[in-house]
Amino acid sequence: MEDALKNAALRRLPSIDELLASPYAQRLLESHPRQLVVDAARRAVAEAREAILHRGQHDRADVGERELQAALGVLSRPRLRPVLNATGVVLHTNLGRAPLAQAAIDRMVSVARGYANLELDLESGKRGSRYAPVEELLCTLTGAEAAIVVNNCAGAVLLALSAIASGREVVVSRGEAVEIGGGFRVPDVMRQSGATLVEVGTTNKTRLADYERAVTERTALFLKVHRSNFAIVGFTEEASVAELAELGSMKRVPVFHDLGSGALLDLSASGVHEPTAAASIKAGADLVAFSGDKLLGGPQAGILVGKRELVRAVREHPLNRALRIDKLTVAALEATLQLYAQGEHALLPVQAMLHEEPASCRQRAERLLGMVTAQGLRAEVRDSEVQVGAGASPLDVLRSSAVVIQGLEPEALAERLRAGDPAVLGRVAEGKLWLDVRCVPEHDIQALGQAVGRAALDCATPKGQG
Repeated sequence: MEDALKNAALRRLPSIDELLASPYAQRLLESHPRQLVVDAARRAVAEAREAILHRGQHDRADVGERELQAALGVLSRPRLRPVLNATGVVLHTNLGRAPLAQAAIDRMVSVARGYANLELDLESGKRGSRYAPVEELLCTLTGAEAAIVVNNCAGAVLLALSAIASGREVVVSRGEAVEIGGGFRVPDVMRQSGATLVEVGTTNKTRLADYERAVTERTALFLKVHRSNFAIVGFTEEASVAELAELGSMKRVPVFHDLGSGALLDLSASGVHEPTAAASIKAGADLVAFSGDKLLGGPQAGILVGKRELVRAVREHPLNRALRIDKLTVAALEATLQLYAQGEHALLPVQAMLHEEPASCRQRAERLLGMVTAQGLRAEVRDSEVQVGAGASPLDVLRSSAVVIQGLEPEALAERLRAGDPAVLGRVAEGKLWLDVRCVPEHDIQALGQAVGRAALDCATPKGQG
């Protein structure tokens, strides 16, 4: 019986030509490019077919004006859109990691409107360096002698190894040969530099003596990789940066610390325990790499700080040209670093979200609950625990609060929230949709409440009605 209903519904679906010949499609063709309307018709029919085949919605065969308008709206709006992050994950990689401070946004806008002295020294009138606006700030904040910035941290590591260790050996702990997001493995990235990786120790224990025994006349670097997206606990041992620096000084082998998440401040008061770039430099690392869009709270960037001669080698390498940052990144990063230098890091959204007290999250969740229940939905506020995200502090959790929606199919509600305007991303757990408020600022609570109401109404309204 079910198959018969499904087949009958599929036969009722209009062809693309039939849909385009309809009066409402003809009206759309008068005000929209033909190809856009054709693509919308194909999308509307494809969505209806999917609903019939896999969701048993036999009434979806009636593809009409509403469905065509909806498909046209989806195709017409930007693919990259703002999203309300109700997952609670502060540095959500799929959502672009760190939101920028207003100062960084304003600086980007100011240089985007026209021309800027990206590579011009305004005092001398001669060619300048695009790194000048950020290098001095980075050195001040980390204690390094020199600095350079490229487009991301993986690029920074690749560039550093290419400039310093190509054709030579890099000694790294076997327990630090990690895989990062998207299936990319750090050893594979490193091998592209032309360096030979020499893995020492075991997964859980690597001693200083393991590094020492691996040193040959071909050794270019000791590499230490911070395990930012997982932890090894229990029967473990590793050599510290300070110990490697002492051995490196004795063997004349520089120490390169791939720090990853890149905190500039001690965040332990917020419950986040990540090493800082300044601590790594102070411990004796000769070169340190970290990200700009993680715990630092700035734009996507790969930052290298360290000894002047090593940074110079990186700066002069041809690959640097392929990985260099643009004016918008320079502008946003300079503004972000200035907030740190001026003691105003609390203005960074990431810092605010990490340090917010659980009681404050609870109050905001209660306000959201009032909006949701006022629209006739069943919900409650629950305590929540969330992670920092983006491979930072895998063992640390932040206490938060979430509004848990009841009485609606959670996956369907989550789908409609993602498709809404604004788009909303929550998380499904325990068979319910959780909307965590840690990453939803006060000025977005009303928009979130309204989005939930619209999505819930859409879930409750049969297709073809409303």
